[in-house]
Amino acid sequence: MLKTRFGWMLLLLGLGLLGLGWIAYSQEPAALGGGEGLTEAPVAGYLAPQFSLLSTRGEEISLADYRGRPVVLNFWATWCPPCRAEMPHFQGASVKYNGQAVILGVDQGEPASIVSDFGNALGISYPLLFDEDNSVSRTYGVSALPTTLFIDADGVISEVFTGIVNQAVLEDRIERLIAEG
Repeated sequence: MLKTRFGWMLLLLGLGLLGLGWIAYSQEPAALGGGEGLTEAPVAGYLAPQFSLLSTRGEEISLADYRGRPVVLNFWATWCPPCRAEMPHFQGASVKYNGQAVILGVDQGEPASIVSDFGNALGISYPLLFDEDNSVSRTYGVSALPTTLFIDADGVISEVFTGIVNQAVLEDRIERLIAEG
């Protein structure tokens, strides 16, 4: 049968239909209604994994506390020059979008005293959180600093950004999240 051109065309058509059937069968259904039904995963399109950490002010802060507002989650460290370079952008955005969006800085693996002193020296007013054992960083799969996640008001990650975020990109992403919200 495969010795003819018609036979080969039938075989290719059959394989194509089989492939399309497999794609349709294996697709995950789209979530409806504000992230309900989505699982937690540290990638775009999934719910941001929940966590609670202490801040430099001694408050326990949970990501769940900010459901209903966009969140910018920035993983950083005091010893990281690119992290230090972008912190004024996050500070400016925290003032500009106060009440509309939340910025959280998660320090990766440093003692509370170092993070507190650093934040005070730079005049950082947004919450700086301690992840001394790197458990949240591991949960989020952070492999390079800085890493920033943009999370919508429903708690779904819209983008993961590795590297320095400049002021224009930061404000653009926050304004998109606010507009969606």
